[in-house]
Amino acid sequence: MEQINAIGRRKSAIARVYFSEGEGKITINKREFKTYFPQKNLQYVVNQPLQLLEVSEKYNIVVNLKGGGTKGQAEALRLAFSRALIKINQEDKPALKAKGFLTRDSRVVERKKPGQPKARKKFQFSKR
Repeated sequence: MEQINAIGRRKSAIARVYFSEGEGKITINKREFKTYFPQKNLQYVVNQPLQLLEVSEKYNIVVNLKGGGTKGQAEALRLAFSRALIKINQEDKPALKAKGFLTRDSRVVERKKPGQPKARKKFQFSKR
């Protein structure tokens, strides 16, 4: 198997993944997976597609992550993993789609408007 690559985005985070045959090693920005995402809930989010298809020990994965916060990066990585797994085996698509791993969450922070303290919040109105 040659190298398979895919991209995933969430908020302002961008994840590029490169799958190759191996023993299940995940490297993110030249760091170990568990040191990059020390929280268990984020590790769970990232591993969801791999656990669903039971291929977590089948591929070595190299990841380039940039932008956003940890939660956005984890969800971008989940989308990238799902897209790469579909490139490897097209028959996995219905299972991943049913869990919602192929949907790009396009919600981003709304911009702050001039003359207001935040995006939607207004200053307190004073009649006099």
